Amino acid sequence: MSPIFRRNAAPAPQDRLVTLIRKPGCHLCDDAQIVIEKVCGDLGVSWEPKDITQDEELHARYWEQIPVVLVDGRQHTFWRVNEERLRKALTE
Repeated sequence: MSPIFRRNAAPAPQDRLVTLIRKPGCHLCDDAQIVIEKVCGDLGVSWEPKDITQDEELHARYWEQIPVVLVDGRQHTFWRVNEERLRKALTE
């Protein structure tokens, strides 16, 4: 069967969205952003930053875990972003 017609196939990387939940002045957040920019740039994946200090719901949910990385709205990791793990999550 052609991969185009597979059921439950993962979205193509360019159809994914990575969200970085961060706060200003956070060195771990800066480190995470560098990894996200590299991986997403390599794969053509869109990404967006969200500032935890500007969103009460994000603050309540993730304050102790930042930086937090979401892939397609689901939590992928927190604190440290592993480049290979993120790349794998976006391509499998």
